[in-house]
Amino acid sequence: MSQTTVREFAEAVGIPVERLLGQLNEAGLEGREPDSAMSDEDKSALLGHLRKTHGRKDEEAEGGPKQITLKRKSHSQIRLPSSGAERRGARGARTGGRTVNVEVRKKRTYVKRSVVEAEAQEQDAQILQTALQEDLEAAEARREAEAQEAARREAEAAEAAAREAEAAKAEAAKGAEAAAATDTPAEPGAEPAEAQSVADLEAEQQKSDSEAARKKEIEDEKERKRLEAEAKREREAEERAARKAARGKGKARKKAETRPSGRGGRGARRPAAGSASEALQQGFEKPTAPVVREVQVPESITVGDLAQRMSVKAADLIKEMMKQGVMATINQPIDQDTAVLLVEEMGHKPRIVREDAIEETVLSQAAEPEGEQVPRAPVITIMGHVDHGKTSLLDYVRRSKVAAGEAGGITQHIGAYRVPTDRGELTFLDTPGHEAFTAMRARGAQVTDVVILVVAADDGVMPQTEEAVKHAKAAGVPIVVAVNKIDREDADPDRVKNELAQREVIPEDWGGDTQFINVSAITGEGIEDLLEAVALQAELLELKAVRDCPASGIVIESSLDRGRGPVATVLVQNGVLRQGDTIISGTEFGRVRALLDEKGERVKEAGPSTPVVVLGLSGLPEAGDEVLVVEDEKKAREVADYRREKGREKRLQAQKAAKMDELFSQMQDQEVKTVNLVVKGDVQGSVEALTQSLTNLSTDEVRIKAVASGVGAINESDVNLALASEALLIGFNVRADAKARRLAQENGVDLHYYSIIYDAIDQLRNAISGMLEPETREQIIGLAEVRDVFRSSKLGQIAGCLVVDGVVRRRNPIRVLRDNVVIFEGELESLRRFKDDVNEVRSGTECGIGVKNYNDVRAGDQIECYERVTIERTL
Repeated sequence: MSQTTVREFAEAVGIPVERLLGQLNEAGLEGREPDSAMSDEDKSALLGHLRKTHGRKDEEAEGGPKQITLKRKSHSQIRLPSSGAERRGARGARTGGRTVNVEVRKKRTYVKRSVVEAEAQEQDAQILQTALQEDLEAAEARREAEAQEAARREAEAAEAAAREAEAAKAEAAKGAEAAAATDTPAEPGAEPAEAQSVADLEAEQQKSDSEAARKKEIEDEKERKRLEAEAKREREAEERAARKAARGKGKARKKAETRPSGRGGRGARRPAAGSASEALQQGFEKPTAPVVREVQVPESITVGDLAQRMSVKAADLIKEMMKQGVMATINQPIDQDTAVLLVEEMGHKPRIVREDAIEETVLSQAAEPEGEQVPRAPVITIMGHVDHGKTSLLDYVRRSKVAAGEAGGITQHIGAYRVPTDRGELTFLDTPGHEAFTAMRARGAQVTDVVILVVAADDGVMPQTEEAVKHAKAAGVPIVVAVNKIDREDADPDRVKNELAQREVIPEDWGGDTQFINVSAITGEGIEDLLEAVALQAELLELKAVRDCPASGIVIESSLDRGRGPVATVLVQNGVLRQGDTIISGTEFGRVRALLDEKGERVKEAGPSTPVVVLGLSGLPEAGDEVLVVEDEKKAREVADYRREKGREKRLQAQKAAKMDELFSQMQDQEVKTVNLVVKGDVQGSVEALTQSLTNLSTDEVRIKAVASGVGAINESDVNLALASEALLIGFNVRADAKARRLAQENGVDLHYYSIIYDAIDQLRNAISGMLEPETREQIIGLAEVRDVFRSSKLGQIAGCLVVDGVVRRRNPIRVLRDNVVIFEGELESLRRFKDDVNEVRSGTECGIGVKNYNDVRAGDQIECYERVTIERTL
């Protein structure tokens, strides 16, 4: 017998060699190599180990229930007319009647396949045994009847032979007597009569012996033919039993084949009675080998889809899952491991498929670009606190007036610029300094090579300055500090160095590795030194990029242009982005229709470290998404659809979790007020920052919820959404069109326009403050000690008191304290000074106090007088 090696067996099974070696080691067959031989014993041991690992056991050792019964109940009602209504006719039936409750019970039992197969095999065995028993009994009866007939015939033949022998003897005796009586001499040459009779007897005996031998031969031939007929009948009985078992298993198929073609049975083809056996013999087919399919198993698949891929019935797959102890419906998704186990149990070969295989293929092309690396321009990000002069400094470098065009004089979105200098091309990114734009600054630090940290000499280190330092250190980017506004009289550069040194940013002249340059964005002082420091830092980094490869980059900002559609500002990092390339970014894809530089002029291509405006995407990508150039537009579409579906699933899960959180919060507190917002802005980053800042204003009593947000002008859909959700409509650097304005005025939708993020946050904070419930506080204004208690027939119990602190007023509520424990809360009935009623008694003065509805005041008690004060709450 030829033996196969481990490698050949792995190829035949369709699994990697390493996995087969691991399974052999787990099965106890250690020390095997890929070229080692595998015997039948090794294969049997491996099969037993895999069956044990996958939970398969012999039928005798199987535990658990053999069947499961499901019961269902459904209730419905039937309205029946009353007896009086039936007598009165249809008019009464409309006015009267009674309702009958109907309960429908359904019961369904699922039996294990092993039990069903065992019962079927047992039934087939019984049928076969019964048929064989009947044939054996018939054959035995026939043999007994033939034996009796043969015995009867032999007895008759023996009787006939005896009678003939007796007759011959009688004749011989008569002849001898006659010869003796006559005494006649015998003829010459003749034998005596006695000798003649003996010869006749011997001849008769020989004749009877030959007849008996001939009869025995005939009987032996009959017995041989009978045995052959019995063997033939036994074979036919076995074949009939096998055909009957086959017909029992294929009963449904036989019924479908012999079902009448139309109602009433017309057109049905029925076999003739005489050709029944021939039809049965022709209908029996030898079972073929099972079809083994290669089934693709994704990360998640429903039971119905998995059954369809294996070409089996969903009910059979559910039964197999029940054997494995898994209960699932046809539309229920199952994980990849369970699906692989089921495919193997059903006799097919699973092939694991990853849904993100196409995405990984596309990303692998950009992960490690191959080609010759060439020097590239440095990407420099300007960061710092708001109003410290970042954009003014960049404005001086670019010789333009960017800061004058910004609302409120502050940057509210990332600006990307390519600036030619004496030291080569430099790419600058200007980030906002407001606290709301943390995400923008983080993105700027991730794509940059050098960070210029702008700090005002007259203001020092501020919160956003410290945050920019953290972002730069987290990204591992070197820092060059520009101490701005040194032209002012109150400028103190040493203060900036001290404060940054406390945050581990050590100047070079103090023994550190950070360059500090004193500059002025107004006079231009120190600008050349700053550019020199940046160029030196870039030379130390030895920045390079691959030019001859598919282009890749990152989205700096995205917006929606009315005439050009979705527009994205992209910083190219590797390769050359050209007009006509197919790109993918996040969930969006498209073909590059045009490339624009920072001046708005068209360019044909953009190399590494070049910011360009890209037109032609299918939608707005998220700021920070990666941009990749792909060769096949179909692949780009598939990856975008896959990412969009994944994003949709995440959003649904987040909404589900949010709904649960809202449900629990509403169960805990039903008085929480909600302010809904619909935010529209000019660019994606500003909308993200504004939405996050407004949502962070939520408190325990007022919740801020952004119903929707987007980029572009306010349209009718936004107004309708705000109207349906009772939301405030906020436009940041965008306006509503004519139809949207008219619809908002007709329906009274609150529409607010903002150009500065400060104004939007402050106004919403003030609005929320007005929605907060005012806070009520209690202030103790006086304390009196009871020295003695008097009783009056008119006024009842009167406490003689001494005011030891503050003032006691008649109209204010009071508390009675005993051993510093409150025993009564109420109000004063009377307050007297001698015989006069007074409104208040101050500290150090004696008085008489009557407590309303309380007559258990004792000497030594204290009477506390207080007032309630309402305070308006603010955020």
